[in-house]
Amino acid sequence: MNGLAGYIVLLLVFQTLTSHALAACSRMIQVPVSATGRSVMISGDNIDGIYPDILLNLNDKDGCQFALTAVPRARLEMLFETGKADLLIPASKTPRRDKHGLFIPLVFNRATLISLESNRPVLRSAQELLDKKDLKVVLVRGYDYGPAYQDIVKELGRQGRLYYDADPVSVARLIKAGIADITIMAPSILAGAIMDDARVQDMLDKLRYEPIPELPWGDSGVYLSKNALNNEDRQTLKDLLEKVAKSGAVWKSFQRYYPAHVLKESIRPR
Repeated sequence: MNGLAGYIVLLLVFQTLTSHALAACSRMIQVPVSATGRSVMISGDNIDGIYPDILLNLNDKDGCQFALTAVPRARLEMLFETGKADLLIPASKTPRRDKHGLFIPLVFNRATLISLESNRPVLRSAQELLDKKDLKVVLVRGYDYGPAYQDIVKELGRQGRLYYDADPVSVARLIKAGIADITIMAPSILAGAIMDDARVQDMLDKLRYEPIPELPWGDSGVYLSKNALNNEDRQTLKDLLEKVAKSGAVWKSFQRYYPAHVLKESIRPR
């Protein structure tokens, strides 16, 4: 091989490697998100928080470009189910979501009953909540913590005790105003949402967390769309996010963003 031919071969190899490094994904990855405590924080056009930070880091290091847009949670679920969103993040693992996406676990989480401190006896099961018919329950529309959660929601709706709102801060305001008494979600979501909102910030140290056995610890992470992503992009993102999970970066981010007592009730490292 003469000098010119060798140079051309090396140039082609360099271009191939560079192209792969700069374009690990074949196109811009569409990631609609909704406010989820400090996991995803939205202020006007600004989107940041634990998971946007992680995606931005992948943006910088691994060549996949992510376009984040803010939408209500219920619409986010619809976009994912209809193949108009490439990622669903963050998300608890549920059978319904498994139909539409490939799940990558990042941390363990759980939902609990959450209310303001009171003299009310502790609720120790879903049945005790269902039997306590004077308690009004408010939920974020579009949240899902699996079949047991859906069974509880269905029965509360049948009893006429259920309110829905669009986001965790709105839920907190209804509880503060006495319109609702209790919610069901991961404590990190509600606590994170009210930490920087002056209207409900004073609730933070007054929240009461009541775990119930029907809502145990489970997986939380990211779904990769089976419909919107091609096989190559899905595999690339799977590899990248599994490396993130193994690195412990997600848990370290939660420790930076949240006080320890909130994490104790809702988030565990893998």
